[in-house]
Amino acid sequence: MTSIGGAQLVDWNLAVATATRLVRPGPEVDRDEARAVVAELRGHAKTSERHVREFTRMLPDRGSAPDTPVLVVDRAGWIRANVAGFRELLAPLLGKMQDRRAHTPGAAVLGAVGGKITGVELGMLLSFLASRVLGQYETFAPATRDLPATGGGRLLLVAPNIVHVERELGVDPHDFRLWVCLHEETHRTQFTAVPWLREHLQGEIQTFLGATDVDPMTVLERLRDAAQTFTGARPDAEHGDEGRSLVELVQTPEQREILARLTAVMSLLEGHADYVMDGVGPQVVPSVAEIREKFQQRRATGAGRLDAALRKLLGLDAKLRQYRDGERFVRAVVDHVGMDGFNRVWTSPNTLPTKTEIANPTDWIARVHRKGSDDSPAT
Repeated sequence: MTSIGGAQLVDWNLAVATATRLVRPGPEVDRDEARAVVAELRGHAKTSERHVREFTRMLPDRGSAPDTPVLVVDRAGWIRANVAGFRELLAPLLGKMQDRRAHTPGAAVLGAVGGKITGVELGMLLSFLASRVLGQYETFAPATRDLPATGGGRLLLVAPNIVHVERELGVDPHDFRLWVCLHEETHRTQFTAVPWLREHLQGEIQTFLGATDVDPMTVLERLRDAAQTFTGARPDAEHGDEGRSLVELVQTPEQREILARLTAVMSLLEGHADYVMDGVGPQVVPSVAEIREKFQQRRATGAGRLDAALRKLLGLDAKLRQYRDGERFVRAVVDHVGMDGFNRVWTSPNTLPTKTEIANPTDWIARVHRKGSDDSPAT
């Protein structure tokens, strides 16, 4: 717990309470149907593991952590898991803020008020996301009483959201559940088969957070400028700021460089999962073509103006681009050098693609596959 004078910088319990109170109710299912959905998702996750490993030729590292758990959760369970993850990941940054504010007059009062405000804001964000996430591989998840984890993370499947989307799309529910599991299982395979990947990402994120200007007034000024840009209250806003997400607008130059590297990695991971899902799908999911078409339409159209505005503000549109760009990168590389040639991407951090290479796969192929290559990252 990070606090000043006993006051938490983030009221984590309030974040959970706020999110669970505001989150939309899930689809109506009776108890027997709910049990059947949970059992089927667990079964599909196990089946997907074999399909994904055979298709990708990626096997768990013998020296890695024990097999990561697969948890089928409701929206409240997803919220609790992510609050625990945020708390773990942000601990160094919050500790830094505590050191800066410890000797500030009135710090205890400001910390108590600020912690509650931040808790409510985080809860509102999570309530928005909790009804939309189908599954998630939690790389840095700490174990909790009701949500076990290993050193390698855990896989969450959000049952009510999966049921909601399959009904909304009007697709075969059994096929859709397996299709979702193929995507999420690919993420689990990525981290269990590539032992250095988790530590690499954690290092990048901690460097990103460490570069944060922790002066509260400076952060508030950046947030206010960002909000005014989006509401049109800043007619003098630079043209380059238009359409950028809140996340992008508050970054320092050093953080933008780190963010570019993280974006490239996330594009690779998400695109690889989509590629595997489409590659395995036709063999095991009879209605995969229909599911893929309808799901892509859903991704593209969103769910109304407010939803679209929130997605833009939170940078979720960028995540959709990561799926597209990453999948194109993976497909182009596999088509050119085969699956084993593509799997050189997992050799070390130096063989990960840069953001430029994601958009230009031939550049990555030339760098990593050229004779005598030292796999140095492109500049």
